[in-house]
Amino acid sequence: MSDLAYQNEREIAIAATLAAAQLCETVRAEQLANAVDKPDASPVTIADYGSQALICRALAEAFPQDPVVGEEDAMLLQSQGDLLGNVVQMVERFIADATEAEVLDWVGRGKGEISNRFWTLDPIDGTKGYVRGDQYAIALALIENGQVQLGVVVCPAFPLDDATTDMLPGTVFVAVRGQGAQMLSLDLQQSRPLQVNGEAQRESFRLIQSVVAAHGTPEEQLAAAQAVGITTEPLSMDSLGKYGAIARGDADLYLRLPSASSTHRCENIWDHAAGAIVLEEAGGRVSDRHGKPLDFTNGIKMTGNVGIVASNGLLHDAVIEALGTSAAG
Repeated sequence: MSDLAYQNEREIAIAATLAAAQLCETVRAEQLANAVDKPDASPVTIADYGSQALICRALAEAFPQDPVVGEEDAMLLQSQGDLLGNVVQMVERFIADATEAEVLDWVGRGKGEISNRFWTLDPIDGTKGYVRGDQYAIALALIENGQVQLGVVVCPAFPLDDATTDMLPGTVFVAVRGQGAQMLSLDLQQSRPLQVNGEAQRESFRLIQSVVAAHGTPEEQLAAAQAVGITTEPLSMDSLGKYGAIARGDADLYLRLPSASSTHRCENIWDHAAGAIVLEEAGGRVSDRHGKPLDFTNGIKMTGNVGIVASNGLLHDAVIEALGTSAAG
């Protein structure tokens, strides 16, 4: 595969996100995953900042001209004195002699500008799940000329295979545009192609939804699923690992629809870019509720899109139609 496009980027992205996953698991194992609230009331932990620092450092060394558009803010971290000290101490375990100034610089690289080629990073997607001890994901995507070309989603608590007990916990989902999608074990010793469910599994198609109900409109989402014939009990999962779940056939439909009271709420690009390419390369489809492709060119917010519809592909048009009917009603 050395002659295929984006192989260097793929290797760097996998290595960086796996290092970040190790940091996150260390923080959680040592019971240091306490969250504090950011100004927007969303939670942040030592691991969020440490993960962004490690990944941005790796990208800066390998691709110094590439901006990174990430979630966390070095200026906010600098204002959180005790938290900053803990972040530096944790990063030092992975990068010897890392200084406070360096850590702030690495985190700060995540506030780059969108350009013709840039990376978008969510150092921990599903922070509430992470703090709770449940699912979370580390997501990194490369976008060129508005199109996602590469996506890596590391889910340290998402087993590679429920049927076996001899594998390391956790799964790496990775995809390159036009090259398919794979899931890897955390030690990279096992790799399997990803493929969504097909017509033969229709009777067991399943909705997957967020654990936190406020992330969408559960009643509308469930009604749309039922309208296209889904009767199986929904799965609940934190993080954009839901894209990986559909890509490997654990589920078939994910809906994230804003409520009427949050009409102007738009999704962040880092919450969806990496997961979207993984699902698309596994044979699925991703759009907004009107069937429009996701637009990653308007800034950190997808202002041109309303909601998210991610599916195995077979369901997609029917779901869009059902949502249009419900909106008209």
